[in-house]
Amino acid sequence: MARTKDPVVRSLLIDRAAQMLRTREPVTLRSLVAGTGVSTMAVYTYFGGMDGLWKALRQEGFSRLAAKLAAVAMSADPVRDLAALGAAYLSNALESPDLYRVMFDAGFELEDAAAADETLYCLVRAAERARETGRFRDDVDPVELATQSWAIGHGLASLVATGPLPRQALAHGVPLLTALFVSAGDDPGRCRRSIEQAWKAVLPATDELP
Repeated sequence: MARTKDPVVRSLLIDRAAQMLRTREPVTLRSLVAGTGVSTMAVYTYFGGMDGLWKALRQEGFSRLAAKLAAVAMSADPVRDLAALGAAYLSNALESPDLYRVMFDAGFELEDAAAADETLYCLVRAAERARETGRFRDDVDPVELATQSWAIGHGLASLVATGPLPRQALAHGVPLLTALFVSAGDDPGRCRRSIEQAWKAVLPATDELP
């Protein structure tokens, strides 16, 4: 009878591999399992070998991001929702900085590229709602706007979660997104309120907004 796989062991190996990559430690079968209490055979049991581990590592980052985005409750305010998804992206990066660093390393293939793409389309759908309800102009391209929002979030995440800036710098996301969404047609005051609500709900520990 095949042994039941323990998801805790799988997560343990993924998290350890990500941490080793961040600290630039050589990742081998033996170094990966050292001190974990599992054998080298676990890498084959859970991933089919080291190549499978690398693919799973990137995929896990996107899987955790997808779960974080899915946990964002949608409201009657699509601009607030779009900003909340961006804040959830930042929150995910702060919670899993090692995995976040690996997610965008194209040197490793993804197990399911479509699932990774879906994280962007969560933003696209929110942008579409904002356009449909009149918050954004009719000529706004939801894919382009979602990509621009993602670029703002990715820049902040890279500088805070894996870079030199303190967590307080996340507050800069509010004026940056406000400027972007106002350029798409939203009312400045209403837009700012929507984004502040989202930021405070998803990133409550962020210091006073600029």
